Amino acid sequence: MQLHITGHQVEVTAAIRSYAEEKMARIGKHFDHHLDIKMILSVDKLEQKAEATLHTPGKNHFAFASAPDMYAAIDLLADKLDRMAVKNKEKMKDHHRGESAARMEKFG
Repeated sequence: MQLHITGHQVEVTAAIRSYAEEKMARIGKHFDHHLDIKMILSVDKLEQKAEATLHTPGKNHFAFASAPDMYAAIDLLADKLDRMAVKNKEKMKDHHRGESAARMEKFG
């Protein structure tokens, strides 16, 4: 998994970078193949904002989160991306294969 972190009007410190890498690592557990995440951290008055684009094969996911604290914004962002990744993975599975085979035996 590759994680690219940039900051707009905020310095991305080593502590913030390692925290973001730790939180985004759980998204990589859902996929066996290469993932690319581009994260932008920014500050707008009193709001700390975090946004990210998750590039998976065949689809791109975008998530945005804001909070009074940058660490809380990263937490919210990681939760949103994790839910998106799980939902995408479930959609890729064929849920009806077992059900249709059972119907064919019953009626066939």
